[in-house]
Amino acid sequence: MTSLLLLASTEVSSGRLIGTLIASIALILLLILKFRLQAFLSLLIGSIFVGIVSGTMNLTAVGSTIVDGMGSSLGFIATIIGIGAIFGAMIEQSGGAQSLANGMLKAFGQQRATWAMLLTGFLISIPVFLDVALVILAPIIYALSRKTGRSVTVFAMPLLAGMVVTHSFVPPTPGPTWVAYELGIPLGTVILYSTLVGLPTAIIAGIFYGGKVAESIHIAPPEIDKSEQSDPPSFKMIAGILLLPILLIVTGSLVEQAVGSGIAEGLSRSERKAEITILMSQAPLWQQGLSFLGHPVIALLMSTILSIWLLGTKRGATRDQMMEIATKALGPAGVIILITGAGGVFKKMLGDTGVGDALANTLGSLGVIPVVLAFLFSAISRIAQGSATVAMVMAASLIAPIVGKMDLSDAQLSLIVVGIASGAAGFSHVNDSGFWMVSRYLRMTEKETFKTWSLVSTAVGLIGISLASVLWYLVP
Repeated sequence: MTSLLLLASTEVSSGRLIGTLIASIALILLLILKFRLQAFLSLLIGSIFVGIVSGTMNLTAVGSTIVDGMGSSLGFIATIIGIGAIFGAMIEQSGGAQSLANGMLKAFGQQRATWAMLLTGFLISIPVFLDVALVILAPIIYALSRKTGRSVTVFAMPLLAGMVVTHSFVPPTPGPTWVAYELGIPLGTVILYSTLVGLPTAIIAGIFYGGKVAESIHIAPPEIDKSEQSDPPSFKMIAGILLLPILLIVTGSLVEQAVGSGIAEGLSRSERKAEITILMSQAPLWQQGLSFLGHPVIALLMSTILSIWLLGTKRGATRDQMMEIATKALGPAGVIILITGAGGVFKKMLGDTGVGDALANTLGSLGVIPVVLAFLFSAISRIAQGSATVAMVMAASLIAPIVGKMDLSDAQLSLIVVGIASGAAGFSHVNDSGFWMVSRYLRMTEKETFKTWSLVSTAVGLIGISLASVLWYLVP
């Protein structure tokens, strides 16, 4: 099929292909920043530009490549994002986020409230978008500030650090889930390594560094806010519901790795995956069952159905109310689905035109380890256009052809996901909607937001890539 799409690609110089790539990235950023065109449309236009200008693709093949790229990307990720959006909405509407925060505060005590906020943020951003979680938990931050007389930022920075790390690093949140899927890595492995890097990153950036930054600026809390749910679900219930899909996914991955441990070395990633599929079909029923339950779609769907029953139906919500919550949740999810789909189109266009191979050959000679390269791709996009999701999509599209030519383990590929996530999580400034959310809800000026949140998010990015780079040389 690819041979039908390409002309004589060998006749096109690498310089032209690399120039096409640079120009396409500049075009995408120009459309987003200057003309304020939605990222979904900008990525599609950039993809079409690559197909036309590269000189290696027939014009008649550009349209079919867009369709193929969109379809291959969305089969998995659209399902995950859709289910996850409903899951998060159930946690949000039931008051589960507040219950989780209060439970953490009870467990850690007021003296260690910053640790409670950090772990709350780390857990709640699994199903709930960062900006939504901030709105929900802001009253708890204000209450802590009133009780202790300390600045709102003292409790907000750890909370935000925990939220941005999980939102960017740890599946099944949309960004890292899509990157893992595009690079062909088991989600369970990505969860293990992203947590291994993400949790200490959040602690260092949110508690130790964030604490010092927060103390330098005193922000008083607003008047008492009574928006907290009067009868939220129990802490244990919420914690269990949040951890269930992660435990199932990790267990499923471990089972598949154990079954495939005897496969001969030297096989390609696709060949190894095919062998594991055959071996799993011959495995004992209990292993097949754990693999089934550990598939990300099944694990997240089960957790979502459980949340609908425990947090909705069992607490007296009507069927119409459940339908309304679910339908409303799918609105924002649609935007993310389309952006990631357009990212898949961009990735496929780079591959089918030979631009990706030219990039891999050019950068392969520089000696930069892939995890750092992935970070740079993501960080540049994040700084330029602001959206963490768009940054991860573009970085994955650029790094995929490079790692495709390398013999990397699942552990190393998982660290590349972390590298991309680090670049996307950091460097929040005025072109990031999150910057203005933090400024608004913490009642800070732009200067104060720069001196707190921007510095903490930058610390998340730099600490994350530093830890991932160290692990790169230690993992098998």
